[in-house]
Amino acid sequence: MKTVHKLPPRKIYVKVNSDFDATGAVTPKAIIWEDGRSFKIDAIRDFRPASTMEQGRSGDCYTVIIHGEEKHLFFERTSTTFGSRLGRWWVECAAM
Repeated sequence: MKTVHKLPPRKIYVKVNSDFDATGAVTPKAIIWEDGRSFKIDAIRDFRPASTMEQGRSGDCYTVIIHGEEKHLFFERTSTTFGSRLGRWWVECAAM
């Protein structure tokens, strides 16, 4: 029997169009890939804090619905060193 080693998923940083309400809550609306493809977020099913342990960064995980499929969208907060940079959005993709 041949042993298959699964590679860990990789982070793909993406652009996200989002809204901020008067309380500061953020609602992601669409994910835009580097090649320009855009995917509207139909619904947000869940939101929870999620840290990136290997880098010690805090962040959030949004469980979103896109074209009827459930996906995870992550927001990784940056350090306070970069005043106007709050963080970056990313998604997990299967390693190739």
